[in-house]
Amino acid sequence: MVEKRYAYLDNSSATRLDERVMDAMTPFFFDTYAVATSEFGYSMGIGAKEALEESRATIAKKINAGAEELVFTSGNTESSNMALKGVAMELSAKKGKHMVVSKIEDFSVLNSAKALERDGFKVTYLEVDGEGFVDPEILSKAITDETILVSIQHANQEIGTVQDIRSIGDVCHERNVLFHTDATHTFTRIPIDVQRTNIDLMTISANTIHGPKGVGALYIRPKTPLKKWMDGGFQEMNRRAGFENIPGAVGFAKATELVTEEENDRLRAMRDRIIDTILKDVDDVVLNGHRTKRTPQNANITFHFVEGESITLHMDLRGFSLSTGSACFSKSLEASHVIMGIGGNHERAHGSVRFTLGRYNTMEDVDSAVENISNVVEKLREISPLRREE
Repeated sequence: MVEKRYAYLDNSSATRLDERVMDAMTPFFFDTYAVATSEFGYSMGIGAKEALEESRATIAKKINAGAEELVFTSGNTESSNMALKGVAMELSAKKGKHMVVSKIEDFSVLNSAKALERDGFKVTYLEVDGEGFVDPEILSKAITDETILVSIQHANQEIGTVQDIRSIGDVCHERNVLFHTDATHTFTRIPIDVQRTNIDLMTISANTIHGPKGVGALYIRPKTPLKKWMDGGFQEMNRRAGFENIPGAVGFAKATELVTEEENDRLRAMRDRIIDTILKDVDDVVLNGHRTKRTPQNANITFHFVEGESITLHMDLRGFSLSTGSACFSKSLEASHVIMGIGGNHERAHGSVRFTLGRYNTMEDVDSAVENISNVVEKLREISPLRREE
């Protein structure tokens, strides 16, 4: 067995909290722990309010938005639910009950769309090509007079493919349809300027950039029709009820500040090392997603004739945390809808393994992981009935 070395390589699921983020959050657990109150409140509440608004401005600046255009949420799932269901509630009676989403969206979008279908909405699930791209021309043909929203992710959560959201946004703008994009896996990793695109609503989250779990945000372009979908108080400019997560917002802002282009370049170099080495040294593999138009932290590869869960379990024993598109790792017992959506079959989905990189990974982690996975795959293929059937 190759020498064991622990490395967490599932950073698109969750990231280790940066200590500097924790340091920024700590005072708002123990010192300034009041709810956010206005200038007419008491001093601790005013301090919490100031920290909340400073955090909002910091995050909004990263996408060239105004602070008042950003609403804090509990994470990417709530943000996407808020976008789809808020638009549906506001526009269904005024314009129509039709939405368009891609077939490979994250479950927060797909399951929100399915919930709306149960309430009488019609949803078009848009096909993608073999690398995961949406064709803007096909999108345009899918839009009808009753279409109220298009939701196409900026980058895919499994295969990392980055969409041309400017072209997609242009199509939506030309057809007078709102455009939502889930940017959970691109925020701070790939530049996004909402002033130069036709994005009306955008989902972002802290948990993928070494920030705290349980906090995210929804960008809302001014005058976007969006009904408040959770009843309660008047927090978040009366967009989202409930006391704000002040430590979470502060941590989100700090995490946003800490991501640098140098870090993204380093992630990209490690990503390319994984892809280039495996494609060169291991037989019967296929890269899932586009070779270069992908997030800097993502490499997704199918190893034919072996099961992805077998690879991940053996790699875990050797000290590496990876994820797979295999049905056995899903409570739904279905193969990855993303791999199936790009034209793959069950065998390709079941043999897929995703590497996602973060701040605390090193090139040594990558080299060791590649060496180990090559060894694991070789041993598994020796006993694989799938291989013998060939």
